[in-house]
Amino acid sequence: MKHYKRYLVTAALPYANGPLHIGHLAGAYLSSDIYVRFQRLMNKDIVFICGSDEHGAAITIKALKEGKSPQEIVDTYHAQFKDTFSRIGVSFDMYHRTSEPLHHTTSQEFFTTLYNKGEFEEKESEQYYDEEAQQFLADRYITGTCPKCGHPDAYGDQCENCGTALSPTELIDPVSKLSGKTPVLRRTVHWYLPLDKYESWLKTWVETGDLEGEHLHNPEDWKNHVLGQCKSWLDGGLQPRAMTRDLDWGVDVPHQIPGHEGKKLYVWMDAPIGYISATKQWAADNKKNWKKYWQDKDTALIHFIGKDNIVFHCLIFPAILRAHGDYILPMNVPANQFMNLEGNKISTSRNWAVWVHEYLDEIPGREDELRYVMIKNMPELKDSEFTWKGYQEAINTELVNNLANFVNRVITLTNKYYNGKVPAFDEDTQFIGPDGPMDETFHDSETVRLYDDIDVLSQYIRDFDFRGGLKTLMEISTKGNQILQFNEPWKTIKEDPETVKAVINICLQYVAAITVISRPFMPFMSDKLRAMLNMKPFAEKGEWLKMMDDLSEGKVLIKKNHQIGEPLHLFTRIEDQVIDNQIQKLASAKNSNPQPEIVSKTERIPVKELITFEDFAKIDIRTATIIHAERIEKADKLLKLTLDLGFEQRTVVSGIAEQYKPEDVIGKKVSLIANLAPRKMRGVESQGMILMAENDQGQLSFVSPGQDWQNGQIVK
Repeated sequence: MKHYKRYLVTAALPYANGPLHIGHLAGAYLSSDIYVRFQRLMNKDIVFICGSDEHGAAITIKALKEGKSPQEIVDTYHAQFKDTFSRIGVSFDMYHRTSEPLHHTTSQEFFTTLYNKGEFEEKESEQYYDEEAQQFLADRYITGTCPKCGHPDAYGDQCENCGTALSPTELIDPVSKLSGKTPVLRRTVHWYLPLDKYESWLKTWVETGDLEGEHLHNPEDWKNHVLGQCKSWLDGGLQPRAMTRDLDWGVDVPHQIPGHEGKKLYVWMDAPIGYISATKQWAADNKKNWKKYWQDKDTALIHFIGKDNIVFHCLIFPAILRAHGDYILPMNVPANQFMNLEGNKISTSRNWAVWVHEYLDEIPGREDELRYVMIKNMPELKDSEFTWKGYQEAINTELVNNLANFVNRVITLTNKYYNGKVPAFDEDTQFIGPDGPMDETFHDSETVRLYDDIDVLSQYIRDFDFRGGLKTLMEISTKGNQILQFNEPWKTIKEDPETVKAVINICLQYVAAITVISRPFMPFMSDKLRAMLNMKPFAEKGEWLKMMDDLSEGKVLIKKNHQIGEPLHLFTRIEDQVIDNQIQKLASAKNSNPQPEIVSKTERIPVKELITFEDFAKIDIRTATIIHAERIEKADKLLKLTLDLGFEQRTVVSGIAEQYKPEDVIGKKVSLIANLAPRKMRGVESQGMILMAENDQGQLSFVSPGQDWQNGQIVK
């Protein structure tokens, strides 16, 4: 892996025409915040950029409906966004806005550079025009039926049901959102970015990570659905895309360009440039050189987004950056999928959502509880779901009964037995650890164990597997709890005081470590816990690194005789009435609005594009039997399987470990794609793929031949 001198992390610019809901948090903002907080603790040079996206047709539509100016609309939501992000603990270094003069200037300079280099094609085309409103219609002013999945409310630029990027003329039965009438086509002139011209290098860059002899990213580190969506677009052939629109709200086409009158930059031209203008503002405020973060090859650029923005961040924006010539391309775009709510799609128009600012007002002081549940259910690889009952269970069972209970007992016992001072002990004292009686001394066992567990957690975060990282955090808390429970110091304090000192000390080391490792996930709890231990407030820079250095050298994290504080409740139970109130609130929204769309596999995952019989005939599917299975170290989702094909044995890595134990699959008949190119996963070469079916609840089932079938038979 390449070593980078600095990191620039961007989170998708929220669109300033409505509040933030939990799907936004789970989609981009918590994942980016975890990653940035971790890298700060690792003492990395990292800048975290975001801002309000304040242009585009949807804002003018909302302004028309409410009888306000577009500026009034964006001012309202920009202020709300800043407040909401701050209250939920998303720690941007700069939260900017695209209505700022600096952004307009930056976007116009970008457009002028591309224009002067001859990168644009000036083309006359037919675009939809509303004869009643007497104006050309921007993409978002037009709705119709998606030609890909049949969704009836697709927009002119994208279907939010299946994620397909569209042009307005592809819609079936288009309707103007201004008048409700069918628009007509009229001719107009715009500047187009010739994506087809860049198709070859984009394909090479996406699929291999290499470009002109430079290794810019590792495709194996990118999520499969990100690569899949990019490859689908590339395989279908890229087409020129208009970079200007006939609008009256947005960034003006530079006045020195002939024909600029009445033309604005397309929102997907100006919005991602908002990352650059925001970085410029941050650099000006902090006396830094912004170009180091956008134009130096030793910088890792990472975009955190939802899956509906993959094409724009992985193909269109990189094409704009490279056409300019001075800018780096993203090292990774770890896009999340969608979060659903109580079995239905989140719908802003139907008010079927948990609005973050309302949550903070109605359930105050529980910011980390929401962060925890969002991260636990983060849609990293597939759509996930939030339920209020699940929220309650996670808090009461995991945060209260596990984490808070462990911390409370350790601090209470320290105050009770040692007047709140960290006890010293004989390092040769033996006690019962999570795996049984300890044979080694404290320094040779528990510090090493803690170091190894935290190292696993660190790797999860580096791999953008934040659910895995959170799970490891809770497992570390569980291990501390086990040490306490197995040794029962409240029973042995009189007959074996030396062992009790060792137990309380090591448990305090666990709690001290949790103050650091919980910081990326639950920063408010981290601060509270640090105050309970009477430790210095977080400086953040390098804290994780220092902890790992100390553990690797066998040092303690909290020294003997250190005076801790009194125990406080880290988390408290969520009572039924709180949950019932929120469920009733959703029920009221359902009753006062059209029924939300039920999430089903057929809606979420439309049938893929047609292939020929010849395409299918290339796939070699064989019957096989699993003869050996084992877990892969540091990979909770993967099993390493040995398959008997009759004529040979194969090793296959399969992501089924969360639902199947190794011993449960041995002897299982399976169907194997036998001619799939080998691929390394967690250091193991996988020689094929077993076929699995998945239902609406995410449960997996083997696609199996009968038990009496011989291995190696061809599946047709």
